Amino acid sequence: MRNHALDLSSSHDQTAWSGPQKKAAIYARVSTIEQAEEGYSIDEQINVLREFCDREGYTIHKEYIDRGISGKSIKGRPAIQQLLHDANQKCFDIVLVWKMNRLSRTSVDLLTMVDNLQNKGISFRSYTERYETESPSGRLQFQMMAAIAEFERANIAENVKMGMIARAKEGSWNGGQVLGYDVVSVPSDSRKGKSSKLIVNEQEAVIVRKIFELYLQGNGYKAIANRLNKEGYKTKKNKAFSINGIKTILCNPIYAGFIRYNVRRDWSEKRRNNINPYPIITKGQHEPIISGDIWEQAKSIMKSRTGKPNRIHSGEFPLTGILRCPMCGAGMVLGRTTNRNKDGSKRVLEYYVCGAWKNKGTAVCHSNGVRTEYADEYVLQKLAGLASNDMLINQIVDRINQKNQDGIIPLQKEYEMLKKSLSAIQSKKDKYLKLYVDELINKGELTGQLANLEREKERLEEQIYPIEEQLGQGGVPNVDYEVVKEIMMNFMTAYKRSLTFEQRKKLLQLLIHKITISEERKIDTIQIQLNKEVAKHFTFNGGANSSIADEFAPPFSIFINV
Repeated sequence: MRNHALDLSSSHDQTAWSGPQKKAAIYARVSTIEQAEEGYSIDEQINVLREFCDREGYTIHKEYIDRGISGKSIKGRPAIQQLLHDANQKCFDIVLVWKMNRLSRTSVDLLTMVDNLQNKGISFRSYTERYETESPSGRLQFQMMAAIAEFERANIAENVKMGMIARAKEGSWNGGQVLGYDVVSVPSDSRKGKSSKLIVNEQEAVIVRKIFELYLQGNGYKAIANRLNKEGYKTKKNKAFSINGIKTILCNPIYAGFIRYNVRRDWSEKRRNNINPYPIITKGQHEPIISGDIWEQAKSIMKSRTGKPNRIHSGEFPLTGILRCPMCGAGMVLGRTTNRNKDGSKRVLEYYVCGAWKNKGTAVCHSNGVRTEYADEYVLQKLAGLASNDMLINQIVDRINQKNQDGIIPLQKEYEMLKKSLSAIQSKKDKYLKLYVDELINKGELTGQLANLEREKERLEEQIYPIEEQLGQGGVPNVDYEVVKEIMMNFMTAYKRSLTFEQRKKLLQLLIHKITISEERKIDTIQIQLNKEVAKHFTFNGGANSSIADEFAPPFSIFINV
């Protein structure tokens, strides 16, 4: 580490230790890119903090370590989540970090965590900075520096963004995979001495030209996706083509030799909701795959079809995404068919259909449609019946608790499987990190690959957290009758009071984990979930289960089949 450690001890601290020893929690974190570029080491952080504890007379309760994880958010960081849980149990007296931004780079998260620790009587100290929260002046300094640290982080991010915009204006590629091209490293004047360049991948370019050819022949997005999938073509990530994937290719000017950048602004905060009406589009330094004439013809066809969207807004159909296809397990979406009555009039029938079939065609799955009218009514009747039937709730609770007592072995097997998958992701991160250090890929490529792996990691960790807590507490926690009763009653009340279809859909998606249907296209099981978020939504402070919604309460997730 390049920062020199500061000696926080005083002459008083170095005297013989007397009285009960304070317990310290050591927290360390390093992101993959920091480790590559700055040489930060978790082992060095831990060693320095251990020495500090020896000088101060602290007993180390536990070392909490997050490896290869960004400090932007506390979500998806298992060690910090475990630390907060243990803080709620008052397992230690002080939290020590090598540097303040190891805990979090976001001032709101940082201040909130430290405030919550103080409310539990737990102090916080940063080793390389003279910050402590045990005195009013220390807390003031800490709050000021937290705000400055976030400002510096935002300033660095803005400088990086400006640099990428400048590269785009020069016609350079800023990284990321795209069908039809390979991204290669070429000499550059940058610090790493490498930059990205697009080289045509002829095997993939054939697919791109075929897509534009089929579109110019009058085929729609789904027809093109269906044909490509039937003929065995695959995307850049070796997956089947979807409607959105075809549209994205047809709308991408990269294939005509142009670079487009900054289409979506503030992606990490606003995702797809902040479209830039004036993105950067400039002549690229790469070879086009299609001619300018083909590009203009495709744009003209797309413009002529504008105003005739085939998308169905499914806000009024609340089970989209919750129902699962009985064949492939994909989420069901809304589909419509039109029948003609004997008198010649038309009748529109609405179904929940397999999302994979609708987006990718019959090469992937079949429609497996279920009438929306039947499914909606059936599910609501089941939920209402559960909310009003005390005997049924008691039977379900007893059955779940009895099953949970015998469920520790399957739980351990599931935990081991998830941890193995998590370890595989870390290995992939290490592989891309080595490629970056060896200058075989650039920072843009590294960041893109790490972002994909981080999303997969977060998904796995969301499954691991509740299992880890359950195993740590001796198994699956018992379900309380009052908890289930209160949640179901409050859910039904909120559902009836909802003013819009979208509100009702969000309530159902919060409570229901998934719904399966049989091969006979009838509802098979309805699985409701009880977790911290559900408890916060459908219980009130002071209720029988208000503690499970506490910020420091352990994560948990219980499923009940209705």
